[in-house]
Amino acid sequence: MSEAIVVIEAYKKFVSPNPSLRRRTPRQIQRAGGLDEGNKDLRGHLAILVAVDHVSFTVRQGEIFGLLGPHDSGKTTLIRLLASLLLPDSGDIRILGHDVVSQAALVKRLINRVSAQVSFFRQLSPLDNLIYSARLYGLNSYEARQQSEKILSRLNLDSKQLYQPLELASRNVQQKMVIACALISRPDVLLLDDPTAGLDQRSRQEVWAVLCELRQEDGTTILLATRDPIEAESICDRFAIMEQGKIVALGNSEILHQTDSFTINKPILKEASMEYV
Repeated sequence: MSEAIVVIEAYKKFVSPNPSLRRRTPRQIQRAGGLDEGNKDLRGHLAILVAVDHVSFTVRQGEIFGLLGPHDSGKTTLIRLLASLLLPDSGDIRILGHDVVSQAALVKRLINRVSAQVSFFRQLSPLDNLIYSARLYGLNSYEARQQSEKILSRLNLDSKQLYQPLELASRNVQQKMVIACALISRPDVLLLDDPTAGLDQRSRQEVWAVLCELRQEDGTTILLATRDPIEAESICDRFAIMEQGKIVALGNSEILHQTDSFTINKPILKEASMEYV
């Protein structure tokens, strides 16, 4: 089985002015015992946040891969690097053999991304929004409506929800709409950043059923970034756990049963013969 996603030593940092540092000199900071968090440039009074710290992993074609970690662990930044929305400072990232930097336009035609942030025409109904998206992806009017109705029906939107303006819809319906827009293009690689945020348990199960069908029918590769290990275990084949921008554990579902939180105890993982990066 070939590799759909290859990440080698990916590194991304963000640099921004730190107002709290401007009020103190480097000597004052050093006397206070250094800096509280991150790596700070004292000379320029800049805060340097390393969001993705030399991360390496691969995802096989047709695999559902879970990327787990707490808030601010670097998952979203990594997703944005994979989607060519951010450029890595160093390292190599490839989607189906294509470089995300030099071949960004081609990569974007092969992928789609879902995040917890909703984006659509609020005055239009779910069906009209999805038909519009389908037309942008090159489907004719008949195909666009047929596929849109099929996806929204599979996500269990009833007739009232189907034609109601999204500005009047519940968060549940809005988030389902975001997922539907990603599915309409039938991407080769689907990047999911906390996609079921705001959904109830029944709706989550409906979403995962659709995604599993997509993988089975089209061989779609799915990368899921989430904070919920229970949700990830129910659908993912393999997992990576991120902390402070680094992958601290990589393996199958056994790594999820070795800890009650995302603070990984490396000696425990060694006993389970897990892989480290």
